[in-house]
Amino acid sequence: MAPPKACWCWCQRHSPVKLVLVVLTTFIILPLITHYYLSNIGTDCATADQESHISRNKLDYDGDEEKRMADYKNHIEELRAIKASIGNELRELENKRQSLQTEIAGYSTHIDTLKSRYNSLKKELSQVKLTLDQLKFEKEETIAFVPSIKAPQRIIFDASVSETVPPTSSPRRCMMESCFDFSRCSLVSGFPVFFYDPEDYESPDSLPVEEFVLTSVVSSLSQNMYLTDDPSSACVFVVLMGEAKLGPVYKGKMENILHELPHWNGDGRNHLLLNLARTNKNTDYFVNVNTGRAVIAQSSFLSTPFRNNFDVIIPPSLGHASGDVWFQLPPLSPARRKYLVSFWGEYIPSSQSSRQTDFQQFGDSYDARDQHGRNLKQVQESQGFVNSRPGAQGYLSFESAIVMWLKELQAKMTDIAVVDLSCGSGRPVGLETEWGLCGEVEQRQNILNQSTFTLLIFPLNDSLTSTHVFQTRLYEALKYGSVPVVLGFHRRLPFDEIVNWDKAVLTLPLPRVTEIPFFLRTFSDNDILNLRHQGRFLWEMYFGSTQRIVDTTLALVRTRLQIPALPSRDEPAVSVFNATFLPLKIEGPGPEPESDEVLGPIEPRFPSEKFRRNYTHSWIVESFNKPGDPFSLYPYTPFEPVFPSEAKFLGSAYGFRPVGQGAGGAGKEFSEALGGNVPREQFTIVMLTYERETVLIQALQRLKGIPFLNKVLVVWNNPMPPSTDLRWPDISVPLEVLRTKSNSLNNRFLPYEAIETEAVLSIDDDAHLRHDEIVFGFRVWREERDRVVGFPGRFHAWDVKHQSWLYNSNYSCELSMVLTGAAFFHKYYAYLYSYVMPQAIRDKVDQYTNCEDIAMNFLVSHITRKPPIKVTSRWTFRCPGCPNTLSSNDTHFEERHQCMNFFVSVYGYMPLLFTQYRVDSVLFKTRLPHDKQKCFKYI
Repeated sequence: MAPPKACWCWCQRHSPVKLVLVVLTTFIILPLITHYYLSNIGTDCATADQESHISRNKLDYDGDEEKRMADYKNHIEELRAIKASIGNELRELENKRQSLQTEIAGYSTHIDTLKSRYNSLKKELSQVKLTLDQLKFEKEETIAFVPSIKAPQRIIFDASVSETVPPTSSPRRCMMESCFDFSRCSLVSGFPVFFYDPEDYESPDSLPVEEFVLTSVVSSLSQNMYLTDDPSSACVFVVLMGEAKLGPVYKGKMENILHELPHWNGDGRNHLLLNLARTNKNTDYFVNVNTGRAVIAQSSFLSTPFRNNFDVIIPPSLGHASGDVWFQLPPLSPARRKYLVSFWGEYIPSSQSSRQTDFQQFGDSYDARDQHGRNLKQVQESQGFVNSRPGAQGYLSFESAIVMWLKELQAKMTDIAVVDLSCGSGRPVGLETEWGLCGEVEQRQNILNQSTFTLLIFPLNDSLTSTHVFQTRLYEALKYGSVPVVLGFHRRLPFDEIVNWDKAVLTLPLPRVTEIPFFLRTFSDNDILNLRHQGRFLWEMYFGSTQRIVDTTLALVRTRLQIPALPSRDEPAVSVFNATFLPLKIEGPGPEPESDEVLGPIEPRFPSEKFRRNYTHSWIVESFNKPGDPFSLYPYTPFEPVFPSEAKFLGSAYGFRPVGQGAGGAGKEFSEALGGNVPREQFTIVMLTYERETVLIQALQRLKGIPFLNKVLVVWNNPMPPSTDLRWPDISVPLEVLRTKSNSLNNRFLPYEAIETEAVLSIDDDAHLRHDEIVFGFRVWREERDRVVGFPGRFHAWDVKHQSWLYNSNYSCELSMVLTGAAFFHKYYAYLYSYVMPQAIRDKVDQYTNCEDIAMNFLVSHITRKPPIKVTSRWTFRCPGCPNTLSSNDTHFEERHQCMNFFVSVYGYMPLLFTQYRVDSVLFKTRLPHDKQKCFKYI
């Protein structure tokens, strides 16, 4: 008998199938052969007995028969014993066969496990190699591109010097370089502002300020983030001069008021004199007053020369003190209103000084002169032009020509124009040589609401830089959506240093007055709506409240000084666990990866670079002319310029990871580097959860091993903390569970300080995304970083019957929203959603506990005027085992219909835009050579 070891070696050399055949041969065929031979032996015995039986006689037969029968019985018993023995042996063989099959199945399972482990280790090894290569490159890159930026040296000045500046006789006499003390306003100073609070600096000579102006300005400045109580560190000193309750103050008294200010320093350097108009009684308080080096900010510049790029023209404060103002505005559509153009006003001739009563006089000291010292009345009387129309005789003044044309327009175009050149029984409000205001605000509003365009005729006196009446007309036209058409190029509009008025206001020279109807008819509906939309934005942002006017005035001065705004605040990330609590961890291996695909290197965590464009002046000015928030500095925005492709290879390579080091490539090279047009980066997952601990833990476990993942934040919306025995998974990146102040869906979009990346993946706890889907979505977002990029698509539909909007989740070839239950967006939009978007929208989200995803889509489309980007074929996410789903509520869709229409009323229009395509991988469904790989195997 062979030794056991030898048998085992023999078994190892042969396959299990051969082993089974040998066993079957040994224990089945051998008994059959034995049975055959035993059967023959019985037959031979029977034949012999028969032969002997023939020769026997009858007496011998009986005895032999009994003996033979006994032999047969014995033989049968022996055969039965053999049969039973063989049966037992067969059963033992069957048991052994089953045991061998079980062992074989175990070996096969073990082999499969080893193969899976091998593939997993192979994938990890590939990722480790990629990581090592990245770390090596990063080290070399860091050494080569360390920035050498240092804080600027402070400008030294002598505070004891007090130089008195004589009254300015020319608008160009005082400039920022010659009259402003830059030494108090370093580039890194933060622009501290000191305010002379009238309650603290009241004197017998102080001007009593109108109550609304006083309270609203004090409230606005008290909330301003630049306000300082330390005058020694202040860059700018704000003095509230009006609107005064009393009439104009004489020159001597006004100068005494200014020189009594404790920090006037002899010449008012770095002082901002704020004269905020509230009523028609407001006027230019600084006629012939020596304001020294102080900057004047007011609506009316009459006799006081306007110093270009030094003084500031501001709009009148005709609205609320602060807060949202959207509810005061009409919708943008329809583009064309009942009337093409309108004008209502009455001309105030220079000879009728009695018609000037609504602007306070300066008594005998009033002497209105232009910049050349000429009397305005004399200049006005000498001005005129030749009217070349047939039948005209001689010279007519500009005013007469305008009156004639307006009357002609009034007579011939009554169907498309509203022109009224008389105030009727009322008195026009305004200055001499100005087209005065007629009627009450409500009457003018009624006309403007029906007018596509409205005329604003600026006074012909070129020394009148700005008047209260003109600014009021502009204010009302923008507010009520009638596109302003200004006649006269020498006009100055509020905040025109930072506001590009060409996008909201049309300007024509006076000689083209007769061509206005033809000119206005050339504008398409799209042009009209763009002008109206921009006008609404400018009014809401810079005109709508006292707080907006004050903030914009300070922002303009700050922008002149090239000082960046203060950073916007981040939301504190408060852990749901106390400092001493240690959460339990899940023991044992985590879930197996869904594929063996290498999707990218597992890099060390690193944050996105912050505040890279603090001092880029063109960017700062541009931010004042598009929706957003120009009053705060954000660590990053999605609108930063993209390098030329060759720059990353010619000295500007920091952070870039080109595919194939610039040579390109298919799947293998693609998975080794982010590529694209922007430097490398990572993303943060923000997951909102409420009372679904099991679902949450399962969702977190699936996130382990995702490339480019920086951190996971769980927004714990439940007022009760997590169970103390809840076990949390190890996902190889930091996992932070944040406590919220209340159960609000708006918490999903708070700009938490723990988010250190530009890219944010907002995901529901019941949304199951594969790793390759997440990485693909991230790569797409990097190319469309100003949009929402995600998976479930939805769209808005027009309800013809009710003339309103409906939310629709059906399958469609067009979509206009991507649900933020599985979508990437830029952190910049989290700031805007939480701090800039009208509060009424967030309140509506809290009211319904719904619609926060719609609100984010509205916001991004409003800012960019672009639709979202949908990736892959995913349309929805189903979670059959997930309890407490908000979307399962019967009122869910009805609430979303109402949300959409409310949001439209807030924005004044429907900002959502349709898109008819989705994004898939470049080599999706492309046949490749056998030696090439696709970018993604399953996308």
